[in-house]
Amino acid sequence: MTKASHRSPLLSVRSLSVSVGKKPIVQNLSLSVNAGEVHAIMGPNGSGKSTFVSTLMGHPAYGIESGSIDFAGKNILKSPADERARLGMFLAFQYPKELAGVSLRSFLFAACDAQRKARDPAYRKMSPVKFRLQLEEEMKALHMDPAFAERSTNQGFSGGEKKKAEVLQMRLLQPRLALLDETDSGLDVDALKIVAEGVESMRGPEFSAIIVTHYARLLEYIVPDHVHVMIAGNIVESGGPDLAHRLEKEGYAKYGKTSRS
Repeated sequence: MTKASHRSPLLSVRSLSVSVGKKPIVQNLSLSVNAGEVHAIMGPNGSGKSTFVSTLMGHPAYGIESGSIDFAGKNILKSPADERARLGMFLAFQYPKELAGVSLRSFLFAACDAQRKARDPAYRKMSPVKFRLQLEEEMKALHMDPAFAERSTNQGFSGGEKKKAEVLQMRLLQPRLALLDETDSGLDVDALKIVAEGVESMRGPEFSAIIVTHYARLLEYIVPDHVHVMIAGNIVESGGPDLAHRLEKEGYAKYGKTSRS
């Protein structure tokens, strides 16, 4: 047995059941993610994928009926979203929110400042000039016009630019676990490649990710270590990257009822 096998998972979800109102969405789901791993969760609309990752991030709209969530050795079941973010979790939304009157630069500066302060009590506020240079460098890597930094966050952005802004935030924050909720939704091929390269460049022993997607096209550029099929609120099959290609060809019909609706 190797030394690595003794390590506890970065994320450990056990028998998690989640409901919205009185409607059950996620049922008895278990999943472990080790440091440095990339997992993909695939499934049809209504299977509970977005509910699952939003619950991991602490969205208050979802009620946890039973189960446990441990992250970095800490039970976070009752932790609010901001505490989970400070621990190193990050959620890239399927539909990023607009923040009228808050420039992208100001938003990202505040987020990075708070994150770094949480990680290092001795941290001193970052120089705005130093941050501007870092921001411009990251925007260049994502082929983003620097002028977007002065615009209200996500306001008037195209779907692709919103997704790039989410990846930009992730690259600046350097989370330990990124939850990517259908980041490929609405992207053309060129934008998809840029976003995927932005995520892929972060891969390493200190970065893990859960990628939620319907289709295998994103996984052509970000090859996952593990692929899971989510049907009607639970993971019904797991495998390697080949599973994603099989699903692309065969679909989800063989799993029977595919949603909670």
